[in-house]
Amino acid sequence: MDMYDKMDELYDRKREIELGGGDDKIDKQHERGKLTARERIDLLLDEGSFIELNPFIEHRCTDFGLENMKAPGEGVVTGYGKIHGRPVYLFAQDFTVFGGALGEMHAHKIANVMDLAAKNGTPFIGLNDSGGARIQEGVVSLDGYGQIFYRNSIYSGVIPQISVILGPCAGGAVYSPAITDFVFMVEKTSQMFITGPKVIETVTGEKISSEDLGGAKVHSTKSGNAHFMGETEAEVLEQVRALVELLPQNNKEKPEIKEGNLQASDDDRPDIADVVPVDSTKPYDVRKVIEQVVDPDTFLEVHAHFARNIVVGFARIKGEVVGLVCNQPKVMAGGLDIDSSDKASRFIRFCDAFNIPIITFEDVTGFFPGIKQEHGGIIRHGAKILYAYSEATVPKITVITRKAYGGAYVALNSKSIGADLVFAWPNAEIAVMGPQGAANIIFAREIEQSEDPEATRQAKIDEYRTKFANPYVAAARGMVDDVIDPRDTRMKCIQALEMLRTKQEERPWKKHGNIPL
Repeated sequence: MDMYDKMDELYDRKREIELGGGDDKIDKQHERGKLTARERIDLLLDEGSFIELNPFIEHRCTDFGLENMKAPGEGVVTGYGKIHGRPVYLFAQDFTVFGGALGEMHAHKIANVMDLAAKNGTPFIGLNDSGGARIQEGVVSLDGYGQIFYRNSIYSGVIPQISVILGPCAGGAVYSPAITDFVFMVEKTSQMFITGPKVIETVTGEKISSEDLGGAKVHSTKSGNAHFMGETEAEVLEQVRALVELLPQNNKEKPEIKEGNLQASDDDRPDIADVVPVDSTKPYDVRKVIEQVVDPDTFLEVHAHFARNIVVGFARIKGEVVGLVCNQPKVMAGGLDIDSSDKASRFIRFCDAFNIPIITFEDVTGFFPGIKQEHGGIIRHGAKILYAYSEATVPKITVITRKAYGGAYVALNSKSIGADLVFAWPNAEIAVMGPQGAANIIFAREIEQSEDPEATRQAKIDEYRTKFANPYVAAARGMVDDVIDPRDTRMKCIQALEMLRTKQEERPWKKHGNIPL
């Protein structure tokens, strides 16, 4: 046997591994409306950039007939490649091999490539499509999950971690995506749950389908476990590519600045003054404000369908990546509740971990009132926003577009909790509470004793609004750096980002803080 025979054997073995579970299993995968692991990798990465690692790893289980069963590639494809020319490491579970079930060596392959991603400071992407733990391997498969969870946790805030759910993800398997920074799901073909419908029916008697229990829409709208969803795998993988382009490689870098061909005239956005009604009770869509400030077609909303009373996402402003946190007046009057507090806090902390400046567009009446909110822990959840903003050392800019009342004003990146720059529009109302509530408390006796209580109430409301519900009192005390023409908002943000680009701020040494979780 000469070298060419050896080489032929090598390619034969590789072809066998690339076929995974074989043609029949691949056909079944396609019939479910799903792609194979390798097809997904080809869609996600730049063409021809994938380098596979550990293809020849095999399981060593001899129980329950497994000694006679081959598992090409151990049910997972791992390696590295490029997205928009930048390196990433990844795994893609292969549902055609043991239903993508995770065993000892399957987990070893994933842990190995995670370590390489951390050592090289590159984003890590997991393409999940698995029936869960490989039961035949027993406790070593559970240990394998632990090896992955540990790395998800230790590398959190070091490299961006992205999970893409492209099939079932059940039991312990869901905790790896939950620890990662962003979770993507596909409508109708991907699910996440701790216990499946059959177990739930057995234990509680409740009947529900897999999709209604843990489908993409449920996790994108109700639980908040998914940040992005799409109708097809191709659409979702394109979303992942778009996100990666906006992120830095690791926590020691900043996102790439892409100034492109922006002209000076592009900085002028005269329509912004017409977007926000001066009447503070009238709703509007804050996304229209965002469009008037950021570079065209660069806004990528995160958690778009969850806690819609706050809008968060990434965009570019004169080519520089920023994280946006914006009240949404057209949902719940933009008030902060439990879910929006969680959503904003997690996003703020991601931006801080990866050197992304945070711009806050504020129009908030307060924290949302109600027994359900109080008993659900709005104090604990609302405190997360205060904590996240205070802890963040990246450039922090706030633009108060209309209302900024009470504790919510303080929580949303006020000067007192560390904002670098706070701008207010001339119509801004910065006060302890709204003029109506304030007048009813301060002037209660005068209103009650007057000959015409309603006329007196209105006069007192107008008096309070004139005295306090404007940006100039706060500006006189240095809580607002400048009152600006709304049409200058984009230019002011560009100037602020340029000024703050070299910002450095230290915090007292500690192992870590104790965020109110």
